[in-house]
Amino acid sequence: MYRTENVAGVDEVGRGPLAGAVFAAAVVLNPFDPIPGLRDSKVLTAKKRVELDEEIRARAVAFCVAEASVDEIDRLNILWASMLAMKRAVSGLSVPPDSVLVDGNRVPDLPRPAAYVIGGDDKVTSIAAASIIAKVARDEAMVKLDGLYPEYGFARHKGYPTSEHLTVLRRLGPTPVHRMSFAPCRQGDLFASTEKDAREPDSQFGPEPSSLVDPVGPAVAD
Repeated sequence: MYRTENVAGVDEVGRGPLAGAVFAAAVVLNPFDPIPGLRDSKVLTAKKRVELDEEIRARAVAFCVAEASVDEIDRLNILWASMLAMKRAVSGLSVPPDSVLVDGNRVPDLPRPAAYVIGGDDKVTSIAAASIIAKVARDEAMVKLDGLYPEYGFARHKGYPTSEHLTVLRRLGPTPVHRMSFAPCRQGDLFASTEKDAREPDSQFGPEPSSLVDPVGPAVAD
């Protein structure tokens, strides 16, 4: 018998929206039971994502989906809230991984060896799997929010700054699930904002990271 290393792939979903939590997932796949069709969730249809989500959950060695709330996003900044959600996802795995691969260009503070992979959601199957189950979970959460706030169209745009979303924000104002650290959600900026403003990088919406405490310290850990 020989031991195969358990590698967790990690990805987040929902840095760009104006509303809702940011989600992250961690997945440890079975190398002897490959799942065909795993790719970056953004290039898959919604139907295919749901199909693969079911397969991943049934066949993975371990998986966990976690989130950071709107309050945490507004308090920490979207970048650090994303790091916190990823840390929670890794911590929630039923099988502790030997190492972790994270999509993007940085990694959260983890007790396991970790490395980032730029474009990892289309290069590493475990990261692709994480992107899929995180995306499906976040979409389902936004559909539930649509039931609470039907005028806002969350089921359609999932909180992203579409023309429809910005128009409703200007007419009705933000809800408790909007990210008030994002400029388009603040009433003072709302009527002056344009769709171009809403498409600026996430860092333009929140406070500068230098003004924040370590997001994985005891004050905000699970």
